[in-house]
Amino acid sequence: MTNVADRVTRVAADLVDSAAAEGARQSRSAKQQLDHWARVGRAVSSHQTASRRRVEAALAGDLDTNHLSEDEGIVFNAEISAAIEESLATAHYGDLLSARGITTVALNDDGEIVEYRPDGTTSVVDVDG
Repeated sequence: MTNVADRVTRVAADLVDSAAAEGARQSRSAKQQLDHWARVGRAVSSHQTASRRRVEAALAGDLDTNHLSEDEGIVFNAEISAAIEESLATAHYGDLLSARGITTVALNDDGEIVEYRPDGTTSVVDVDG
């Protein structure tokens, strides 16, 4: 393999943590583990086989998942899992729910329950009263 210069990029913290843990088991650094996963993923994603086309059809909703083999099901589940994690990392649920007129609650830095109303107002919930 030719020596390729590294480029600086941001990687999700959960992936770095997972890579550090798996890398330790595989005698790799976190960076080496991320590189390994990326290369394997690239090879799998770019390899157009009948199985890959079936997984893509299932992801698009054109093939019932019951028709996937066990291995295809594993790939399907991994694709869905990755898509969910990516979506969760970028979603702003408070904003989405507020736009739908839904009041939400969350804990503030002091551990108090705060109510966030769709009109933009907030109030600390009095749990004692």
